[in-house]
Amino acid sequence: MNFKLLPVVLTAALTSVGTLFAVKHFAGTNYLGNTKAATTPPVHFASYTDGKSLGAAAGPVDFRNAAAASVQAVVHIKTTVNARTVMARDPFAELFGDNNLRQYRTPEQMGSGSGVVISPDGYIVTNNHVVANADVVTVTFDNRQTAQAKLIGTDPATDLAVLKIEQENLPYMQFGNSDEVALGEWVLAVGFPLSLDATVTAGIVSAKARSIGINQQKTRNAIESFIQTDAAVNPGNSGGPLVSTSGQLIGINAAIASPTGSYAGYSYAIPANIVKKAVADIIQYGKVQRGYLGIEPRDYKTATPQEIAQYKLGETKGVLVAGISPDGAAKRAGIVVGDYITNIGGVAVNTIPELNEQLARYKPGDNITVAYLHAGASRSANVALRNSLGNTDIISPQSASMSMGATLRPLSPAELKQYQASGGVLVSDAGKGLLASANIRSGYVITGINGQPVRSVEEVERQLDNKRNIQLEGFYPGRTGMYYYNLIGGNP
Repeated sequence: MNFKLLPVVLTAALTSVGTLFAVKHFAGTNYLGNTKAATTPPVHFASYTDGKSLGAAAGPVDFRNAAAASVQAVVHIKTTVNARTVMARDPFAELFGDNNLRQYRTPEQMGSGSGVVISPDGYIVTNNHVVANADVVTVTFDNRQTAQAKLIGTDPATDLAVLKIEQENLPYMQFGNSDEVALGEWVLAVGFPLSLDATVTAGIVSAKARSIGINQQKTRNAIESFIQTDAAVNPGNSGGPLVSTSGQLIGINAAIASPTGSYAGYSYAIPANIVKKAVADIIQYGKVQRGYLGIEPRDYKTATPQEIAQYKLGETKGVLVAGISPDGAAKRAGIVVGDYITNIGGVAVNTIPELNEQLARYKPGDNITVAYLHAGASRSANVALRNSLGNTDIISPQSASMSMGATLRPLSPAELKQYQASGGVLVSDAGKGLLASANIRSGYVITGINGQPVRSVEEVERQLDNKRNIQLEGFYPGRTGMYYYNLIGGNP
């Protein structure tokens, strides 16, 4: 034996004996093995409840029934905008004094989106932006059945549209109560994204009464009070349903928040209670009947720094009345500038989206209870809502041009031939309203609005309905050149 290794061997032996002794002595503590559980855990939970439950634990969520039922009622919408011949001047030719009209051919355009059947006799809800300016609308069900749809009416303010197909006994979805939708609730988004077949995604409700400004880019009186979810929604999902786990329609998917145009985390749906009222109006009247308070609202997000300081916004609950129409409903009820609207019809409102969502459920002539603060004191008033013209009448699509204070008619075949025009609408009487305020004179022929050609009074009204920035293009018979007018649409 090599005696030089003896100290090393003795040291190793003594270390092993010591280790065995320590393990036996401290056997009650479990560090690495599983011989005995520790009586006191070495770490603690982040929150401690002292054994008292803070709420019932959520059970497993089963989406199968809701998904199977909803895909049968969801349709793939395909739209076609026909090729058109338009008359316009070449801006480059104008630089050289050539002001002659030239014919241009716009190509056929195709689009797609989603929709949901809401009645067994074929009424379908979708987004206005899905079917805007479409000449042909076709719907396809999940079973490949296809039908051509008729456009019943649209509402740019809420970005909703109603279609109708002539079929019976169709699978459809029932409306749920979007007021009862809660944060953290599981929901499904159903549609035809990216031209795929019917697709179902799941997420939770992450916020309510969201305003993202997307409708306000196109219409002055936009109503935005979206349900925000993290269910994946992509281009093509627009117009499809947001579905509860019980299979009810609680919203219409309309937008996504994304720097790229594709899903990046958040999607937005129009609440079912707004959809239900708008759809009922479109079916009954051809146009949404909207009641107005006649106020200029402000909340903390929309107020100027001066208004925040003057009215102490953020310290008082409610929506500030920053301006008021002299003949509006609020003025008649005794509400004045500086008051705070706190409650509409029994529902508390603290932001403009919440205020608009509640008002969107009523029509002109409805009497609602409005609670408000005046100089810090609580008050209540019975308010009779009015329409955009300042009265309580129902506005039909046929009378929509009256809100512009003008009388319109399409060009006759003889006039089309005489003016060498492919379409146009004649302002036979400019009246004293919106068109007259822009110095448009009787006899003006409207050929396009915001770059879109128009051929009927209905197309003009659809383009002008609540639009914010409007450019009319057209001509005066007997005069040389095209005339362009910019005006502000919508209601004060």
